[in-house]
Amino acid sequence: MQTSNPPVDTERSVRRSAWLAYWQLLRVPAVFTAIADILLGFVITQGSFEPYAQFAGILLSSICLYWAGMVLNDVFDVKQDTLERPHRPIPSGRVSMRGAIMLSALMIVISLVSAASVGMQTLCVSSLLLVSILAYDGLLKSTVLGPLAMGSCRLLNVMLGASLAEQLWSVPQSGMAIGLGIYIAGVTWFARTEAVQSRKLSLSGGIGVVNLGLVSLTGLMINSPTSTATPALILLGMVALTINARLFRALSDPSPKTVQQGVRLMLLSLITLDASLILFQTGDPIYAGVTLALLLPATQLSRFIPMT
Repeated sequence: MQTSNPPVDTERSVRRSAWLAYWQLLRVPAVFTAIADILLGFVITQGSFEPYAQFAGILLSSICLYWAGMVLNDVFDVKQDTLERPHRPIPSGRVSMRGAIMLSALMIVISLVSAASVGMQTLCVSSLLLVSILAYDGLLKSTVLGPLAMGSCRLLNVMLGASLAEQLWSVPQSGMAIGLGIYIAGVTWFARTEAVQSRKLSLSGGIGVVNLGLVSLTGLMINSPTSTATPALILLGMVALTINARLFRALSDPSPKTVQQGVRLMLLSLITLDASLILFQTGDPIYAGVTLALLLPATQLSRFIPMT
């Protein structure tokens, strides 16, 4: 007589569900945008991925800080998510509050230890980034300074990638970081009420700031005499046209689904923006291509795990 073993199947299902809950909590697809920032900062200041040990340390620090920020975002937002997003891992009970806090603490410790292993300047930038993340998640998110705080996080993540540079806050890395920071401030503004019907005035403000960031990056390229500016400008222009087409569609239909689609596109487009800036600064299509390849896992995973 043949028998089945449902307890084993049930146990496997529970384990898969638990893993999925943590992946959703970490918003795993979005971490590839942080990785792209590190590639940008490192390559434009070092010319390659060498020294490999320092590159790995900086990359690990960025990834862990990004994930800590994602977890803390849900920890601080648990009351709001219970009302607007009850399916999120913490309000749904799939991840405990204690487990989320312990995970974020572990990520922070790993990040700071990894940054310290690279050097004092890297540790300082990593610490500044941590302070910005905590300020955004815990204090500023719902205030008028929220988009600026999030933009600062993205700016500092690019600078973390560049933290081996002797003159860290010089151009070109500082100009690129500021442009991307403005862009993300606009994305944050645009996404502020993505869980409910958005106001067109708020969306318009976000669209304006997003385009201000794109214009600032365009200005960096136009004012450069290098021949690598042309292909990079073409790539950036394609990104700008694609983004604006989606954003104005959301402006005409500010439903949660349409706005969230716009936010997803803008986040994924960060990878392309980083690739275009690498191409502009180095003229090397290989490093730009490696960065652009991050779109593949980010796009595929975002079909199953929301980025926002």
